[in-house]
Amino acid sequence: MERNFRPNFTYQDFAPHFTAEFFDPEQWAEVFQASGARYVVLTSKHHEGFTNWPSAVSWNWNSMDVGPKRDLVGDLAKAIRSKATDIHFGLYHSLFEWFNPLYLMDKKNNFTTNYFVKTKTMPELYELVSQYQPEVIWSDGDWEAHDWYWNSTVFLAWLFNSSPVKDTVVVNDRWGIGINCKHGSYYTCSDRYNPGVLQDHKWENAMTLDRLSWGYRREATLSDYLSIHDLLTTLAQTVSCGGNLLVNVGPTHDGRLPTIMEERLRQLGWWLDINGAAVYSTKPWTHQNDSFTHGVW
Repeated sequence: MERNFRPNFTYQDFAPHFTAEFFDPEQWAEVFQASGARYVVLTSKHHEGFTNWPSAVSWNWNSMDVGPKRDLVGDLAKAIRSKATDIHFGLYHSLFEWFNPLYLMDKKNNFTTNYFVKTKTMPELYELVSQYQPEVIWSDGDWEAHDWYWNSTVFLAWLFNSSPVKDTVVVNDRWGIGINCKHGSYYTCSDRYNPGVLQDHKWENAMTLDRLSWGYRREATLSDYLSIHDLLTTLAQTVSCGGNLLVNVGPTHDGRLPTIMEERLRQLGWWLDINGAAVYSTKPWTHQNDSFTHGVW
């Protein structure tokens, strides 16, 4: 940022440029449906703390107050549920924030205080569940503190026993130090997790179409993106070992799905139209890659 922007430019100065003016949630829903997806996970808040819904605890740092001036989470949730009824709607949420002074204070106090958790990150999660009723909660940003700092167990107890989605929701495994790959409805373990062997718990391979980034890059070249062969190979490897594939797409600041990413998703859907019976609702066999033929799973 120091190399490419004016002096004293801060991360917050990006917000007005995030316009999402071409964001068409119904078009997104159609693309996701065409891809053969069975669940979608939208980033509700990433590590910078900007919420893509009008959160009551994120004043002037949310998509309604600045930038798009709309409820991005609510708009996509509505579109998915009305236009893509085969798809379960989920939300990604980062527990920590890079710049939040309350989090930085808690961190300085060796997490013996949890002002940030009580006033910001946990209220957000309760908001998201109560307002949008996601069926997947994809937690992240947990790695600097234990679950007792994040109040993870208190939230999860409410989620599975008293929340509006208690009978349908699933969660991943990123809720504090020592939780990853040990506790959760399904495990993510690490980014692009693809063990290549059977696992004894449901798991997910969260990966990217852009080999180098989770977000949109203007300078990306064609070779930076997975080919459809690469994507199908990853799908076959993942499903053969009992995993789900979560394909990351990085939209543009003005709300578009990059054309090459849309193409890959549609190509994936065309393949699944023919071969979906070998993917959906299947169980892995006892052996995965014991063939002498390369690339057979």
